[in-house]
Amino acid sequence: MRTFGSAPEQMDHVALACGEWWPALGLGTWRFGEDAQLQVQEMACVREALDLGYRVIDTAEMYGEGGAERIVGKALADAMRAGVVKREQVFIVSKVYPHNASLRGVQLACDRSLRRLGLDHVDLYLLHWRGSVPLAETVDGFAQLAASGKIRHWGVSNFDLDDLRELMRASNGTQCAANQVYYAASSRGVEFDLLPWMRQRTLPLMAYSPLDCGNLARDQRLQAIAQPLGLSAAQLALAWVLRQPGVMAIPKAGRPEHLRENLRAAEFALASSTLEAIDQLFPPPRHKQALAMI
Repeated sequence: MRTFGSAPEQMDHVALACGEWWPALGLGTWRFGEDAQLQVQEMACVREALDLGYRVIDTAEMYGEGGAERIVGKALADAMRAGVVKREQVFIVSKVYPHNASLRGVQLACDRSLRRLGLDHVDLYLLHWRGSVPLAETVDGFAQLAASGKIRHWGVSNFDLDDLRELMRASNGTQCAANQVYYAASSRGVEFDLLPWMRQRTLPLMAYSPLDCGNLARDQRLQAIAQPLGLSAAQLALAWVLRQPGVMAIPKAGRPEHLRENLRAAEFALASSTLEAIDQLFPPPRHKQALAMI
């Protein structure tokens, strides 16, 4: 087995079917690159994350219409020049728009992403959500990218169970390495069927918006549970997601203090009594629910 990157020793890792292990906590960059006045601050944030030991960075061609990829690329290049990390220690995730996911379109989109990132490959390339292009065609495009060395793994995002089952029937569909979906304590629908199905197949679930777009950070009921533990509501919400086997989390963090707070959450083990209290606030699903998306 290969442990990917050099995340802090206390941080959990998530296994892939191929034998790699990825750090369970990464950094999301949604909304990065949208405001030119914030780009220096955003690049400094990614750079600080690498200094602190983050080794999974998630981005997409959609974020800032490529702006987030440029920010990630500049921060990573700076960290590599400084000797903070080597390229092979960092797991870079990007995503292709559905309307660019044709056989030819996915090649062109990936090339554009690589130029913006300043890299010769990405480690995980995701279909951002389902569109009109047949899944089999997108998978063939991903297979070509993998064969050319431009991506190491491919996966999907915002796929529910029926979508994944259809994907697995496509040629090479079983090579899917991850599914990135909305998952938080207050949005637990994936636990009913999607997460158990993925876990049985060693298919990691990447949880985006694990703080429910910031709602959980402001939840006074959750704060009442977190305070005696020495945590914030946001840290408790993140620790709750990360305690799940086979689950990664990629919260966005725009400030250095948030990066450090998230790292502490990743190292915190929750007692059964705490989990029960959270279940009382946010009960697990008892029936199938529509997949949450933003």
